[in-house]
Amino acid sequence: MARHIQQPTVIEAAGTPPKLIQEYVGRVNSGTDATSIAHMKSPEGWVEPGQTPEFDEYTVVLKGMLRLKLSDRELDVHAGEAVIVSAGEWVQYGSPEEGGAEYIAVCMPAFSMDTVHRDE
Repeated sequence: MARHIQQPTVIEAAGTPPKLIQEYVGRVNSGTDATSIAHMKSPEGWVEPGQTPEFDEYTVVLKGMLRLKLSDRELDVHAGEAVIVSAGEWVQYGSPEEGGAEYIAVCMPAFSMDTVHRDE
């Protein structure tokens, strides 16, 4: 059965300074465990703790640049580009450039605080 999602839920974000997370599909907004889809807006200078999630994360950058620190390298993902981070891979996200970044993140299975495994 089709479900119309009329608005997202704003979710508290990790990292400094705070970013805006608007979850459209996921455990919080739609009660969906299989997938989460969120629109993210991170300000210039935002960095979140590193994490080793149990989910695959697919990210499409809409504006700006998103920097990923991986265990073996750094990767800059610019507007119009995408990146896939596999479950079990350590990653730290940030938006160091002026204007920050705006992106869509899809997690499979859906994002969960119990399965993100953030660094202390």
